Amino acid sequence: MVAVIRRSLFFVIALGWMGLSGGSGDAWAQDGTPSVPAAVQAPAEMKSDGVERPLPDIPALMHSVEVNQRASEAIEKNYMYRSVQTHEETDGHGGVKKSETMEYDVFWVNGVPVHRLTKKNGRELSADEQKKESEKIDKEAAKGKERRAKADEKGTETDPRGHEVVTVSRLLELGSFTNARRVQLNGRDTIVVDFAGDPKAKTRNRFEDVIRNMAGTAWVDEEDRMLVKAQGHFVNNFKIGGGMVVNIQKGTSFSMAQRKVNNEVWLPAMVEGKGAARALLFFNFNGRFQAVESDYRKFKATSTILPGMSTVEPEPDPK
Repeated sequence: MVAVIRRSLFFVIALGWMGLSGGSGDAWAQDGTPSVPAAVQAPAEMKSDGVERPLPDIPALMHSVEVNQRASEAIEKNYMYRSVQTHEETDGHGGVKKSETMEYDVFWVNGVPVHRLTKKNGRELSADEQKKESEKIDKEAAKGKERRAKADEKGTETDPRGHEVVTVSRLLELGSFTNARRVQLNGRDTIVVDFAGDPKAKTRNRFEDVIRNMAGTAWVDEEDRMLVKAQGHFVNNFKIGGGMVVNIQKGTSFSMAQRKVNNEVWLPAMVEGKGAARALLFFNFNGRFQAVESDYRKFKATSTILPGMSTVEPEPDPK
């Protein structure tokens, strides 16, 4: 479910580590630079000495993030980390009816990121459960590789799991990016931009229908051109098939953050969700959800953990 939440949220803000494909439909000026729609024109910022410091071109910034994400995935494949996921089912008054915690090891197999369950509510898996989990991972990796191969034959861009992605060009048609500004986040210059979907935009598939019904904010590290924080929420109730296929309540919100590891790669740090959302058998979310990543480990070619690089202490959640 975490991957689904991240995929939904990142498509909204045109960024993310799931891997967005670069589009070819952006308008370009005669000098070869991207043409910036009025909705995303960025104002200049004043330095302390009174000299204007212009903000980066926002569409160009997003394309840079896309390129850097692809490069980052090559490094991320050498890492393994732990993800602790807590799902609280709530009643109509916000009280917790049921709470469940799962712990996973996250790593890559044959170019596909996978989650291996290691604990359920603090209990270690039995030998039989471990065997089933390994078989599930093998199938998941094989399916992802197969999906990518079929997409490659059609010339379709996908994320590492073989799911089709939405281009920056399409996102600019499905909504608008506004209110660009520069802030300090964990001592680093960060560009913040808001997204609002256009409910009147013409869509090509159901996932684009989701995007135009969302609003969100993205924080991009200005130096590394990588997504470091994001928030999104649904501005209206969203249903497909009268709610039988997809049913998402207005106000359902998600947020995420990444952290830089070993000064070479940005990796997942946190995902949170609140509200109610259901999509067939893919996920059923009603209440509060949180995933916290930690214990980042880097591997040699022999798959042994590098000494001195086994753990990166968690940083405070970005404010």
